[in-house]
Amino acid sequence: MVGPVVTPRPVVSKVFLVGQAPGPREGALGRPFAWTAGKTLFKWLGGLGVDEETFRARAYIAAVCRCFPGKTAHGGDRVPTSSEIASCTGWMEREIELLRPELIIPVGRLAIEQFVPGQPLAEVIGTKHRVKAFGHPCDAIPLPHPSGASTWFKREPGRTLLEKALEVLARHPAWKSLRDVSILAP
Repeated sequence: MVGPVVTPRPVVSKVFLVGQAPGPREGALGRPFAWTAGKTLFKWLGGLGVDEETFRARAYIAAVCRCFPGKTAHGGDRVPTSSEIASCTGWMEREIELLRPELIIPVGRLAIEQFVPGQPLAEVIGTKHRVKAFGHPCDAIPLPHPSGASTWFKREPGRTLLEKALEVLARHPAWKSLRDVSILAP
């Protein structure tokens, strides 16, 4: 994997968004979801009433792996190996232990597999799942990966399932707390 390690702002939140790994530009920019996939992701979330800066200030953004995994021979981002995932898992486990989120939003196949394993995207996107994240019970609402290389969410059934997932997300109490400024008052 290629450093630097990309970490989120230190935010105490009941919403925990987790992606696969930083892309090639996130290390230089110093924040997760800072390039193409982030633009798409924050467009989706903005449609639910939470803009990018509000989300970054009120939700915790993690990744399965904390460094860019590198490129494939064909030029795409390489999927982290199981040993790379295992090397980074302790970070996510400790974050969940400390934050005790009410809602985990796994973004993309690799992140989804950590919480809702062994099912096709078409069966997990668009629904809420009660999960135990490292022993902590919470809800998971998976989203497809917003990468420019992905076409899954641009064609059926992905387009409709993404819409359903965003509707389910918008109704979740932890999501609603991101929009409620009164929660920030002392």
